[in-house]
Amino acid sequence: MNKLPGFGLIERARALAPLIAQEADEIERTRRLTQPVVSALIENGLYRALLPQSLGGTEAPPEIFMQMLEEVAKADASTAWCLGQCSVCAMTAAWLDADAAREIFARPTDILAWGAIANEVHAVPGGYRATGRWNFASGSRQASWLGAHVQVVEADGTRRRGPGGALEIRTILFPASSATMYDVWDVIGLKGTGTDSYSVDNLFIPEKFAALRDEPTALREQGPLYRIPTNLVYAQGFAAVSVGVARATLDAAIELARSKTPAGIKAMRENNAVQGQIGRLEGNLRAARAYLYATTREVWGDLTRDGVVTEQHRMALRLATTWTIHQAAAVVDAAYHMAGATAVFSANRFERRFRDMHAIAQQLQARDSHYEDVGKAILSR
Repeated sequence: MNKLPGFGLIERARALAPLIAQEADEIERTRRLTQPVVSALIENGLYRALLPQSLGGTEAPPEIFMQMLEEVAKADASTAWCLGQCSVCAMTAAWLDADAAREIFARPTDILAWGAIANEVHAVPGGYRATGRWNFASGSRQASWLGAHVQVVEADGTRRRGPGGALEIRTILFPASSATMYDVWDVIGLKGTGTDSYSVDNLFIPEKFAALRDEPTALREQGPLYRIPTNLVYAQGFAAVSVGVARATLDAAIELARSKTPAGIKAMRENNAVQGQIGRLEGNLRAARAYLYATTREVWGDLTRDGVVTEQHRMALRLATTWTIHQAAAVVDAAYHMAGATAVFSANRFERRFRDMHAIAQQLQARDSHYEDVGKAILSR
């Protein structure tokens, strides 16, 4: 069977798992990725999984990107989350001025991160003036460049609109050294992502560093990867992280069941209830993973053949990614409870994966409202 481009990313991610697992406690304690982990991810080209080949990236198909994250997530969810976030940020290069893209991603150590949509910029000759603060910037502590998604206010005070009349959202990019960072990520799960806040004050952004991300008319790169809306690539990546966390949690529960004999009852491996639960959980996780990857392959196959991502494709990916995250959370919950009192000790990693999984499930990619959007689309056909 022919391997997809970028298959080596999966093998390299799997090879890095022992190092990442070894560093996981320090990542949790310091609330950011450790330098050995960041250096290893850089040296193995993992941050450049979705960067255009024209800039030295892999431009990997989504399936490869997802499997890469899944392998990393088995070792540490925070590392996988940061890697997924910054990898999707790098896709912005496909919409940037070529010289700007080369400047931002000139070195293997160049990493881009950003936070949620907020604030505005003012159009000025040659670019924009930005003042504002942005939150939820996963991976920002490793980043050399930061970005922000903003509305544009014209010189006359009106807000810029696109051809269809909707407010224009630009992604502005600037060196991380231009921003003030705020250590605010004090949370119960995904502690090591360093998802902090940052601000700039009256910062000039040259026009070439302001991208119309996900706008087809502004797309410079022609690879099929960049036809997929970046918010859906996020969803695919974070669903894969969820699968990796669930796989590691269930594997830990299976290993525990092979050896644990709770006081006063039969060994877990001989307990019919435990046996049945493991069988069901294994089936549920495999089914969720298969559905996620089958949908991804179907959309990718259509895209590489026809060059178009349809509304049906968007809804299919949204449903598969949301449902997979929810199924992964259910598997983690059941495996955690199956482990009994063993799960509450931090040394056993059950409780960390439980917290990490529920932090993932709180994120916008897992919103229940996605089901409503899909249902509405189905009923409108």
